[in-house]
Amino acid sequence: MTTRTPWRHTALLAGLVLLTAACGGTTKSDVEQQASASATAASSAAADPNAPIKQGLKIAFLPKQVNNPYFTIANGGGIEAAKEFGGEGKEVGPSDASASSQVSYINTLTQQKQDAIVIAANDPNAVVPALKQAMAAGIKVVSYDSDTAPEGRHVFVNQASAEDLGRTQVQLLAEQVGHKGKIAILSATPNATNQNTWIEFMKDELKKPDYKDMELVKVAYGNDDDQKSFTETQGLLRSYPDLAGIISPTTVGIAAAARYLSDSPSKGKVKLTGLGTPNQLRKFVKDGTIEAFELWNPADLGYLASYAAAALASGQVTGAEGEKFKAGKLGEYTIGAKGEVLLGKPTVFNEDNIDDFDF
Repeated sequence: MTTRTPWRHTALLAGLVLLTAACGGTTKSDVEQQASASATAASSAAADPNAPIKQGLKIAFLPKQVNNPYFTIANGGGIEAAKEFGGEGKEVGPSDASASSQVSYINTLTQQKQDAIVIAANDPNAVVPALKQAMAAGIKVVSYDSDTAPEGRHVFVNQASAEDLGRTQVQLLAEQVGHKGKIAILSATPNATNQNTWIEFMKDELKKPDYKDMELVKVAYGNDDDQKSFTETQGLLRSYPDLAGIISPTTVGIAAAARYLSDSPSKGKVKLTGLGTPNQLRKFVKDGTIEAFELWNPADLGYLASYAAAALASGQVTGAEGEKFKAGKLGEYTIGAKGEVLLGKPTVFNEDNIDDFDF
């Protein structure tokens, strides 16, 4: 895979299914089997890497929740990309990040005959039946940020290697706490695919001899809700008054935790790192609440997902390993095993470089 560094200095078929089932002898099981077979057949079609991107493609972005600053940035990048290749992008989604909250939106987008759905799954399995119906209707599905089960999409656009993200967050915090003390993780939702994958790598990293004096005492869940994440941070410090540090691999969680710590006696004593945006955390870096954190450029993530969706909808790729497609200003990408496309390595932000970035 050839990419450039992903950082830029500066700034539905569901209704028809129900109708068919109500009018005759077709069962839900029959419909699901037909949907699965149609999706499989669509995925096995031959790719034409020289096919032009179709004009007027309709691409819908379905984040974990709307009005989340991270997804506002990511989906903005995706809509920007759609304009570049002559398509139309839009964002729709729930206001909460519950496991099944995205299903009704998938069904509506299928009925609207979108060309592609780009989804950050709240739950890897709850959305799959609806996504299979969308694929059976000819809609291409790209997951980004948080994957579905593989049968629920054609391609997964991942921020970076899950292993890199999990291990580097532990490494960042270990440097800050001197490789000793009790630590906690403040995650998003208990079912979030990406969060759970990163946490497993964090736990594995902590098994190494370098971290023998560090103890993971709690994994808390703020449900990607600002107030709940704030309250969970407060609860961690009350339960573990000798806590040395917190890792929060979610932009909502790390911002809420930073806000709590910045006004508490624990500021500067309890170290905080994780995944956040420079604009969101700049003041906390400058006031000493946070020493360093990391992230990819979410706008580039949405931008890449949009081009992946266009490549699928235009027949340039099918999602098979080894296929290549061009993603505008980001360059050429290669689809890896299990349909995964990696944006690139994350960047660490600290007081020395945070003013060089604007997102």
